[in-house]
Amino acid sequence: MTEISHEQILRKKAMTLPLKPGVYIMKDKSGNIIYIGKAKALRNRVSQYFGSHRAHGEKVIKMVSQVRDFEYIVCDSEYEALMLECSLIKQHMPKYNILLKDDKGYHYIKITKGEWPTISAAMQKEEDGNEYLGPYYSSYIVRQTVESARKAFMLPSCTKQLGNKKLNKRPCLNYYIKNCSAPCCSMIKYADYIESVNNALKFIKSGSGASLQELKEQMQEASDNFEFERAAILRDRIFAIQKITQKQKVVSSTYKNQDIIAAVNDKGTICFEVFSFRNGDLVDRREFVEPLIETAEESRAEFILAYYSDSEYIPNRILVDIELSDRETLEQILSEKAGRKVAILLPQKGEQLRLVEMCRNNAAERLSHELGYKGNKVTALEELKALLSLPTVPNYIEAYDVSNTAGSENVAGMVTFMNGVPYKAGYKKFKIKSFVGQDDVRSMAEVLDRRFSEYKNSQDDSVGFGKLPDLILLDGGKGQLSAVLPVLQKYGLNIPIFGMVKDSKHKTRAITAGGADIEIKANRKVYSLIFEIQEEVHRFSVSFHHNRSKKKSLKSSLLEIEGVGKVKADLLLKFFGSVKAISNAEIEELSAVGGIDKKTACSIYNYFHKSAE
Repeated sequence: MTEISHEQILRKKAMTLPLKPGVYIMKDKSGNIIYIGKAKALRNRVSQYFGSHRAHGEKVIKMVSQVRDFEYIVCDSEYEALMLECSLIKQHMPKYNILLKDDKGYHYIKITKGEWPTISAAMQKEEDGNEYLGPYYSSYIVRQTVESARKAFMLPSCTKQLGNKKLNKRPCLNYYIKNCSAPCCSMIKYADYIESVNNALKFIKSGSGASLQELKEQMQEASDNFEFERAAILRDRIFAIQKITQKQKVVSSTYKNQDIIAAVNDKGTICFEVFSFRNGDLVDRREFVEPLIETAEESRAEFILAYYSDSEYIPNRILVDIELSDRETLEQILSEKAGRKVAILLPQKGEQLRLVEMCRNNAAERLSHELGYKGNKVTALEELKALLSLPTVPNYIEAYDVSNTAGSENVAGMVTFMNGVPYKAGYKKFKIKSFVGQDDVRSMAEVLDRRFSEYKNSQDDSVGFGKLPDLILLDGGKGQLSAVLPVLQKYGLNIPIFGMVKDSKHKTRAITAGGADIEIKANRKVYSLIFEIQEEVHRFSVSFHHNRSKKKSLKSSLLEIEGVGKVKADLLLKFFGSVKAISNAEIEELSAVGGIDKKTACSIYNYFHKSAE
């Protein structure tokens, strides 16, 4: 008799739940609560955990494997469910929920005692005789303030012993780019250095406005007293502060008080980034790396509630990077807590959209550091997922291209991209076997059929044919897609598949799903990624083709055409880049090549299309 697994038992229990809003509580074998979630319909949501794992990420699969029982509480509304979920999470702190773990704590600005004092950021206040300013709640503010003060007053950021010219014989690069006065090499007088430190402390304590006014008065006094060298030094400090102030305005906001929340997720992990603007300036920045159990949208709702549950201040405006289905409910909860209207907004253009994108890019950089790959790739994959409405982030992509010379040596290449970068261990080569001649559509269908017929024999492999991709991209348009879709249906596979469309200059232009083209040039990160993939699969397939036909010159087929000699063959190859491109060109495109008249263009076209007559 087949033993029933605990997941089957739990699924059977889940199917008895009501189709009402509520909160569910997952427990492990010891009865400990490991996850708390809310649902609009309890039966639908909870049963999803104990069905097929195909749509689940690693963290969800791991969490579900530990669940041995669950409880639930029915609520009268989604609002009540959201409030109860937040309250229970705060009470039990389950390991798989968003618990807002960041590097937040008290921070200080440290001024060392001694003959040559220095200014630096410190994580804690110690009983070491040094002076400390603070505490500050934001590490971001401390780091930014110390960096600005050092640059404005040319103070050292290194740990060299200062004032020891014998030990330090030459200054470092910072001295030559005017970021440091090189006190380590005694390039500045002691009295001037102390004055710089004191002015830097005034800058930190009173702000840039007060420092600028005081420095301008000192510069005027020095000029009146004909102390032109000192006036020049003060002038440079004023310019440095003004430059720093202008740089800070790059991340200023028209709206005085608002928070921006954006997130990027991958591999079962999500990183939230929060920018806080007060009086129009970015005053704080926080990052939280959490497990991703729910959808990205549901996780944002959970995060927003958790973030503001203990907050003393909630701004009137909160900007987010995706539309939230719980937006109105969240606004109601936050408005009640704040005692005034709180709006959650998704900006569409202008300055506010730029700030949201900046926030999201910072989340991508942090997540890439956590996962060990490039942040711009994380963002591109996230944006590609949204653009193509994919079920998951396409971390593993397969791309295909066919290459031949007028139907001879017909081959294809398959390249793989993992986390947005080429993964050459998964590359494969194909020699077309089912027919002779040029037919890119049939060639693509044969290649995909052979690829997935191998899948059943290689499912234990983690690369190549044994690994199913999150996304398939074909170098081609509707014809290739229409030929390949039946192949996926034949093997019962539900893998997103799109074509990569080129423009008249054979450069990446759009993505197609068989209907209207999806333009991608406006999205720089997605365009760069698709362009890289299309170029790489084309390079790989063409290289394979060239290796097979290296004994036959590419020009030979062109020279067989009436009216085409060496000069015209060179012109055609230079313009189109390959014989394949020439063979696919229309008569008007061929005529556009300098030196190719209409008669010759017709001869070329007829040569490559005679097999279709």
